[in-house]
Amino acid sequence: MTKPSFDEFTDMLDKAVNRIPLRFYSELTGGFNVQKKKNRDGDYYILGEYVEGDHLGNFIVFYYGSFAEVLEDEPREAWEAEILDTVLHELQHHLEAQAGIDDLARKEIEELAKALGLD
Repeated sequence: MTKPSFDEFTDMLDKAVNRIPLRFYSELTGGFNVQKKKNRDGDYYILGEYVEGDHLGNFIVFYYGSFAEVLEDEPREAWEAEILDTVLHELQHHLEAQAGIDDLARKEIEELAKALGLD
C-alpha cells in the first residue's frame, strides 16, 4: 500500500480523536494540530507531542512526515492503530500534566536510557 495522503491522515486522526470522550480533552485549549513535516530527536522520530503553554494553551501536535517515515509501506490498519496509540499517549501526557504528575515522562526517560545502554 502507498502511504496515505496528508488529507487521508487527518481523516484517520479525526476518527481516532472522535472515539475519545470529550471529557478527556476538554482542557486541551489549543486542540489537536497536524504538521506535514517530520520531527526527529536524534535517531528517533517524534510522532506527536503534548505542548503545555501559557500563551497558546495546551495542545497536541502530530507530525505526518514522521508517521510516513516510520510506517512507510505499512497497511492502512497499521496507520490507524499507530495514530490511535499516539492520540492516547499524548492525551496521557495532557491528563498527567493536569493532575500535576509526570509518570509517563519518567517512563519514557527510563526507556530511552535503557535503549541507549545508560541504565
